[in-house]
Amino acid sequence: MAGKRKKILVTGGAGFIGSHLIKLWLKTNPSVEIVNLDSLTYCGDPSRLEDLRRHERYQFIKGNICDPDIVKDTMRGCAGVVHLAAESHVDRSLLDGKVFFQTNTCGTYVLLEEARRTGVERFLFVSTDEVYGSRPKGFFKETDALHPTSPYSVSKTAADLLALSYAHTYGLNAVVTRGGNTFGPYQYPEKVVPLFVSNALSNKRLPLYGDGLQVRNWVHVEDHAHAIITCFEKGKKGEAYNVASDDYVTNVDLTHQILKILGKPASLIQKVTDRPGHDRRYAMNASKIKKLGWRPKRKFAAALRETVLWYRDNRIWWERIKDKTADFKNYYAKQYARSV
Repeated sequence: MAGKRKKILVTGGAGFIGSHLIKLWLKTNPSVEIVNLDSLTYCGDPSRLEDLRRHERYQFIKGNICDPDIVKDTMRGCAGVVHLAAESHVDRSLLDGKVFFQTNTCGTYVLLEEARRTGVERFLFVSTDEVYGSRPKGFFKETDALHPTSPYSVSKTAADLLALSYAHTYGLNAVVTRGGNTFGPYQYPEKVVPLFVSNALSNKRLPLYGDGLQVRNWVHVEDHAHAIITCFEKGKKGEAYNVASDDYVTNVDLTHQILKILGKPASLIQKVTDRPGHDRRYAMNASKIKKLGWRPKRKFAAALRETVLWYRDNRIWWERIKDKTADFKNYYAKQYARSV
């Protein structure tokens, strides 16, 4: 396809990571056309891509990845697929896991079947570090066994391995990325960084699980988007790649950093009963993806400050979500009710 534009299907492109990926890809590669397939569930927000509405290399299609007919029509003429569409909030999966398996597992199967049928040049599945489970010491490599511990992570693990199986069994040019905790602007405010920032700005309590000593790896969304593009372009068929920075932070330290940036008191922290099966530490070895030329460019402290201040300066974006979404308010009312 030398000299021609290459059409890429991105699923879940109205989501947090997907929207950043689309903007970055269109900006950095003039030979790429993007078709964004998104069902616009509660966390899908087309306003994230408002500035692309009239972009000549961008098309939005509303549809569900579990619908074979929609997937068939949307994938027609696409040279590649980057699959991000997913239910991703662990706590919601503990309350009702059915939709997680429908979207994350069955939806991935539908996409893989159509990709196999049409013979796309590349299929990249965006997975998560949670497929590995917790690790007290050391770092997971891509060849380590997977031990998911929540309905969410199990549904992603099934899809992760399904994608790799299509490379092994059918020869599909499939690649998997497993990313760490991602943060940045336009993240739905059920996730910890925007939730704690928005609560602190409103002088509301910050619900911290258990002792707050759970360790997470943090990757800025721009770095994550770069990693996905790198693996799409350079990754080896049938391989998985860990996307991780060198920044490991406990939840309680993260909370205090957010409060310090905003000049808010630690008294806003409200410890709540730890969620069932809460993984203690996520840690991945990223040497494999670095061999492809990817390195995280954003330093955590500076990127966190920039992100926090973005939410401070863009209240109109998250306020409309938190104020108008009854499901959001009902969910977090349960979290506060479990304070200890």
